[in-house]
Amino acid sequence: MATTRFPGKSVDSNWTSLTSNRISCVNGTPWILHLLEECVDNVWEYSSVVIGLISMVCFLLSTFPQVHESYRSGKVDEAMSFGFLFFLFSGDVTSFAGCYLTRQLPIQVVTVVFYIFTDLILISQFLYYKIKNNSRTKSPVLKWLCFLWCGAATVLLLFLPKLLIDNIKASDSTRQISSKSLEISGYVCGYLATVFYLSSRFPQLYKNFLRQSTEGTSYLLFALAMMGNGTYGLSVMMVLPALKDSKQNFIIKHLAWLIGSVGVLILDFFVTIQFIVYRKKNSAKMQTPLAGMEVEPLLCDEEELSVL
Repeated sequence: MATTRFPGKSVDSNWTSLTSNRISCVNGTPWILHLLEECVDNVWEYSSVVIGLISMVCFLLSTFPQVHESYRSGKVDEAMSFGFLFFLFSGDVTSFAGCYLTRQLPIQVVTVVFYIFTDLILISQFLYYKIKNNSRTKSPVLKWLCFLWCGAATVLLLFLPKLLIDNIKASDSTRQISSKSLEISGYVCGYLATVFYLSSRFPQLYKNFLRQSTEGTSYLLFALAMMGNGTYGLSVMMVLPALKDSKQNFIIKHLAWLIGSVGVLILDFFVTIQFIVYRKKNSAKMQTPLAGMEVEPLLCDEEELSVL
């Protein structure tokens, strides 16, 4: 899940100079300038920002189908790999660290906090059903603990972004941090997040292979992630025609997130193949007993006629 600045010409990352920068961006698109603080004044950059927003929406919606599937089946501990959830959570936390250290936009801070919130919901579901399915007696305490945890996470989701944004504003006004060190920290976090995101798919691929099934997992989780990663890569590429002499530097700055997006997209194709193959196998197994039941009475009738 990419959390870098939207591709395009950044107005200024300094929170204290946004008003003057808005005035200087005369030909920029107003709604993009207001929402993302990006000075977008040509069709390539405009298309890049719109596609980037589509990518963000895909990522935001990707976990909800799995939350519903886990609640419906109650077998998330059997279907999902904890390694997948752990590495996904680690990638989002690392992205959040890079987003915070490099003083990213409020919309990006809110988005990455929401990613972490949905990760915690998935991990909570996994632990809840694992404890519930392994225990012989139903404990109401476990259910209340789950409700309290979800409530606390929701409250944190509502208040944490504002606290972080206020802290960024305060720190910008009281101290000066080298832009070079911030850039390096952002690159490090970007590559770490890429490693975590790529690592997340292998445990799930292995668990699906051992089970020879994808039952209990929602394909929409991976389908929306594929759409998000694909549109993010496209949004970066759409900016290139508008750039003149800085194409190489632009690609280098986005290289970590591009590697992560393309790599996860390829791995999700293998997950898709597993969904197709294993569902065909399961449907074939379900049809085989039915075929036997239909043939068996006919054979019995033939035996009775031969005796007569």
